[in-house]
Amino acid sequence: MQITVTGKRKELPDGTTVEQLLSLEQVDMPEYVTVTVNNDFIQTADRAAKELHDGDVVEFLYFMGGGC
Repeated sequence: MQITVTGKRKELPDGTTVEQLLSLEQVDMPEYVTVTVNNDFIQTADRAAKELHDGDVVEFLYFMGGGC
């Protein structure tokens, strides 16, 4: 299947889960990353069960603190 991950087309095996994708993409500290699939937020507890499908669009959102 083909999906888009952070703006880039990727070929993945059918049945790949969000959790597996985080591992394949070598995301640092995945517990601090918010994931959206087709603009829907995926709860951390649901990542292992959420299978991706052909045409899905996945984004990784990194929240950073800071200020003056």
